[in-house]
Amino acid sequence: MVTDAQRDAAEAFGGGLAVITGAGAGIGAGLARHAAALGMAVVVADISRERAEEVAAEIAAAGGTAHAMTVDVAHAGRIEQFAQEVHERFGNVRLLINNAGIETVGYTWEIPAERWDATLDINIHGVVHGVRAFMPHMIASGEECWVANLSSVGGFGQMPIQTSYIMSKHAVQSFTECLALEVGLLDVPVHVSAIIPGMVRTRIFDATDADKGEVAVAHRTAMREAMAANGMDLDKACERIMDQLATGRFWVSTQPRMTRMFVEKRAAFLSEQAEPQLAPELAPMFAHRKK
Repeated sequence: MVTDAQRDAAEAFGGGLAVITGAGAGIGAGLARHAAALGMAVVVADISRERAEEVAAEIAAAGGTAHAMTVDVAHAGRIEQFAQEVHERFGNVRLLINNAGIETVGYTWEIPAERWDATLDINIHGVVHGVRAFMPHMIASGEECWVANLSSVGGFGQMPIQTSYIMSKHAVQSFTECLALEVGLLDVPVHVSAIIPGMVRTRIFDATDADKGEVAVAHRTAMREAMAANGMDLDKACERIMDQLATGRFWVSTQPRMTRMFVEKRAAFLSEQAEPQLAPELAPMFAHRKK
C-alpha cells in the first residue's frame, strides 16, 4: 500500500536528477535505490568505480535509471570537475545528498595523522566542497531543489574511541545549520536538510586496514554487534529519509525519538556546563579498558 508520504515524495522528486556521494555502499546505496524507485535518475557517485557500478546495475535491473561515476570528495578540485561533468551530461540537479563518509576508531593519539586527515577531509570537507560545487548551479536554475548533508545522532553526542568521527559529525551539523541560514537570506527555492541517522544496519563498523591495535578491533566488534541487534533496517531508514526530505524539513531523522533524546542530553550538558562522561548504557562497553 502506497502511503501519502510516499506519494508526496514521488511527486516532489519523480523525474528529477539525484546526485548522491558515497553511494556505493551503506546509507548512500540505500538512498540511491530509493530515489530511483521514486522515479529519479540517480548519479551513483563513489570513490570506488566497482561499487558505484554495482549499485547502478542493481537500480537498472529494477527498472530505474542510474549512472555510475567516480569522485574523491576529499579534493575540492575533483568535486568541482565532477559537478561540471554532471551538469554537462545530465542537466540540473534536483537533489544533492552529501553522504560520503568513513568511520575511524581508536585512541586519538594512536590514530596516524594520515587517517585523521582522511577522516576530516572526507567527512567534513567532502560536504563543504560538495555544496560549493553544486549550489551555484542549483541556485542559478531557479528550480525547486534540495541539498541534504549526512549528519548523525553522534553530532549531538560524545563517544570515546570514535572521536574523529563524532567530531566530524558535530562539524557537519553546524555547517548545515549555517548553510540553511545563508540560503534563507536568498529568495530561492532551495531546501537544506540535515540527515540524522540513528543506529541503522550498514557495514560502517566492518574492520578496515586503518584499524590499529586491540582497542580499535574490540570497539568495532562491539558496535557491529550492537548494530546487528538493535539497528534499523536500511531500506526502511532510507524510505523515511526520502519521505521527510520531500516535505522540505531541516531535521530529517531515521529515528526521531533517538534524535530527540540525543539533542535533549546535549542541551542539558551545555546548559549545566557538565563534565564529559559516558552515558550509563555505554559504561559496560568500556569498563574492561580502564587501567
